[in-house]
Amino acid sequence: MDNITAAGNSSNETKTHFRVCRFIIETGVKLGMRSVPVATACSLYHKFFQTASLQVYEPYLVAMSCIYLAGKVEEQHLRTRDIINVCHRYFHPGSDPLELNEKFWELRDSVVQCELLILRQLNFHVSFEHPHKYLLHYLLSVRSLMNRHAWSRTPIAETAWALIKDSYHGPVCVRHQPQHLALTALYLALHTYGVQVPAGERDWWQVVCEDITKAQIEAIMTELLQLYDMEAKCT
Repeated sequence: MDNITAAGNSSNETKTHFRVCRFIIETGVKLGMRSVPVATACSLYHKFFQTASLQVYEPYLVAMSCIYLAGKVEEQHLRTRDIINVCHRYFHPGSDPLELNEKFWELRDSVVQCELLILRQLNFHVSFEHPHKYLLHYLLSVRSLMNRHAWSRTPIAETAWALIKDSYHGPVCVRHQPQHLALTALYLALHTYGVQVPAGERDWWQVVCEDITKAQIEAIMTELLQLYDMEAKCT
């Protein structure tokens, strides 16, 4: 019975983290954040909860602090007031911005205190290398190997970029090396549309990323696809 309870708790926690990261991504868009700061905010969130408990920490407060901290790390500074107001509107659509009253200042203090907690929990390791630059390089490399018309007929690049963006809903983004995540996103995009890359002595993925195995690609693909199952459960 305990095993069933544990599995249920684990499933609920996974859903919570998915929903909170969706909140980070949507809030980031409304705040005008670039894709890399949003990715950093999600990575901070996942890293924090690798060692912290949902029973102890309020996930949406942690998320707000991760957005604030990511803005500093990626040099896209955001005012706490803007973050608080956008987050407030997320939960109360159509509402007015919060008054600068005691409730607002308490929330602002909580965000700042939580930021310090995150910094300590992560031992101030708050910079991340993201898959974006690797994916750009891999896309250029693979496109050069292919017939121009075969490439332009299918949205390979758009699909691969969407997979990278969606990967931040789950811990896959901090569990794997960024180049491996980028390569798997491209591999999955090509596979989705049945696009064959001309083969030489080695497969294309071995040429562009020498330190990954087929087993690793398949494991990361499984994690990515599980996120889409989770999305269906969280709508």
